[in-house]
Amino acid sequence: MSRTGSTTTLHPGSLKKSSRTLSATSLKERLSKLATTPLPNPVAALHANVNFVPARIPRKRRLQMLAVAVWSVMIVITTCAWLLLLSVPPIWPILAVYYTWARWIDKAPECGGRPSRWFRSMRFWTYFADYYPASFLKEADLPPDRPYVFGYHPHGIIGMGALATFATEGRLTTLPLPHRAYTHTNPLLSPPATGFSAAFPGIKPHLLTLTTNFQMPFYRDILLALGVCSVSKRSCSNILKGGPGSAITIVVGGAAESLSAHPGTADLTLRKRLGFIKIAIQHGADLVPVFSFGENDIYQQMPNEKGTTIYALQRKFQSIFGFTLPLFHGRGLLNYNIGLMPYRRQIVAVIGHPIHVEQCDKPTLEEVMRVQTKYIDELTRIWNTYKDQFAKARLRELNIIE
Repeated sequence: MSRTGSTTTLHPGSLKKSSRTLSATSLKERLSKLATTPLPNPVAALHANVNFVPARIPRKRRLQMLAVAVWSVMIVITTCAWLLLLSVPPIWPILAVYYTWARWIDKAPECGGRPSRWFRSMRFWTYFADYYPASFLKEADLPPDRPYVFGYHPHGIIGMGALATFATEGRLTTLPLPHRAYTHTNPLLSPPATGFSAAFPGIKPHLLTLTTNFQMPFYRDILLALGVCSVSKRSCSNILKGGPGSAITIVVGGAAESLSAHPGTADLTLRKRLGFIKIAIQHGADLVPVFSFGENDIYQQMPNEKGTTIYALQRKFQSIFGFTLPLFHGRGLLNYNIGLMPYRRQIVAVIGHPIHVEQCDKPTLEEVMRVQTKYIDELTRIWNTYKDQFAKARLRELNIIE
């Protein structure tokens, strides 16, 4: 028989043994590599991504941070306090009387509120304003012989600058002329604070907000003590009828503009906002444009350009509930880059020159548009005058998008 080829037959047991040997060797090599590779340190990884607050910072800065943190969650605090009291049955009758009075009887939100000079001048608000720091620049005197309508721009995410300027007396005052400083002499304030009432004597400011804010127990009373009122048409009319020096402040852009609040930008919702101009004409109230540099810089908002799903959902939410929910973040109590507290960014609200308005009960659209043109021109002048001083890090110029 010829041997043209040969075959080798392996015993099944030898194949299994070889496989086991290879597997054991491979496992040993892998284990040795793992033993020599250092395990990641989760604490170090966290420190690499989060910028923590130093253990030692000045007491004053801690108090500033505490004031802003408390106000940022004030709705949560007052809601929890209400629910806690509801858990005590013996005081239910008192709570029922309070809720009935606040919900259906009290008309203060539409009649000028219950402003308390003492409450507006509390040291808490001085710390609140100094946190950013926040200041305002006065360009002209406002005679207290007429009513005023202040238009505040931009809205920002929450409008912290509007609160500090028009609802408290704790905001620092920055003026072009050093000798024109306005300072309180109230001995209860130490150090003396400067604020709106000192800079504009005789003017009684009322910051306006959504009516729904006055349906929350306890929180509504804090707003009323600050002089904050409802933004309803009836409220505007009642306040402006209060006589010379009565003033309202409307954050003109509203919820729609908050969706455009990104650092380094100034995209305003203004051209379609004619209601506040019409109200000013009907009551013969001078219009005062206010541009707040830095208002858009205190929070970082998720990108939500028009046409994106996020933007569509936010506008749908606004159309249903009347307000919107910007997806934003700021800093935290113990770190600088994750949390819901605003960043420490300078806010400077420039209060421009008043635009005189002739009283007319039924202004025509042409008259309203004529006044709006003057208003936009004055607002643009403010931006062009101070942008290189207070908006050095801007990404683009002032833009009226709607």
